[in-house]
Amino acid sequence: MKSSAILGRAIAYGAILTVSIAVVGSIIGYLVAGTSGMISALIGAGLTALFMGLTAGSIVLASRATKGDPSSVLFFGIVLGAWLFKFVLFIALMVILRGQPFLEPVVFFFSVLAAIVGSLFVDVLAFVRARESYVPGVTLPGEPGSDLR
Repeated sequence: MKSSAILGRAIAYGAILTVSIAVVGSIIGYLVAGTSGMISALIGAGLTALFMGLTAGSIVLASRATKGDPSSVLFFGIVLGAWLFKFVLFIALMVILRGQPFLEPVVFFFSVLAAIVGSLFVDVLAFVRARESYVPGVTLPGEPGSDLR
């Protein structure tokens, strides 16, 4: 199934994004606000990993539950349910983290913002590079089994 290739690529790019946010964010956070800035950036990177993992996990679960039929109502129900769960979890985490003494709000905001923009970029990049054909049974140039190179 080609969607697994897209998902695998999105997970790999997501891991790179998470590590990048953790490294760059913690350095900038430490320089701007000391240890609390570094911790804030690392929490933002951890949230990146958590939410991208929940997205990937919901797609894998939905794909298995529907036996690979992405047009199934059950598939959309599982993915939408996971999205709703992520939304509620995000709000709960923001309420819990609000006002914590170890959190630098500005650094945390920018690390979460980088995670949101970066995850959108990762998803688009993974999809665009997948070279998924729109017509079933057609092989694109450069794919295994294609006569065109």
